[in-house]
Amino acid sequence: MEIFAIIAERRIQEAIERGEFDNLAGRGKPLVQEDLSAVPEELRMAYKVLKNAGCVPPEVELTNEVASLRRLILEMEESEERMKKVRELNFKLMKLEMTRKRPLSLDLLPEYQGKLLDKLQG
Repeated sequence: MEIFAIIAERRIQEAIERGEFDNLAGRGKPLVQEDLSAVPEELRMAYKVLKNAGCVPPEVELTNEVASLRRLILEMEESEERMKKVRELNFKLMKLEMTRKRPLSLDLLPEYQGKLLDKLQG
C-alpha cells in the first residue's frame, strides 16, 4: 500500500510544480464540511459516493415524488384524473411511512385525519 501513497504524492507534487492547482474554484476559502452525524459511521463513505454520483436513498426519492404530486394536485381541477393522482399520492405516503418503520402519522394524510378522528370518537 505504501507504494501507492508514494506514487500519489509524486503525482501531486508534479501537478503543483506545473501550476495545476493555482486557479481552483474556492482557493483560499475553507472547505464546507457536510454534517454526516446522522449517518452511521460505517455507511458514511458509501453515502458520500452515492451522493456524489447523484443517487439518493429511496426514502428521499419518494419524499420528492410526494412533494411533486401534492403540488400537481393543488393545481388540478376536480376530475377523474385528479382523483387518480390523489390515490397515487395516498399510496406513496403510505409507502413512505412504511419505509420509515414508525407509526403512521396522520399529519401526512390531512384529508383522512378528520374522518378517522370522528370514527374513533363516535
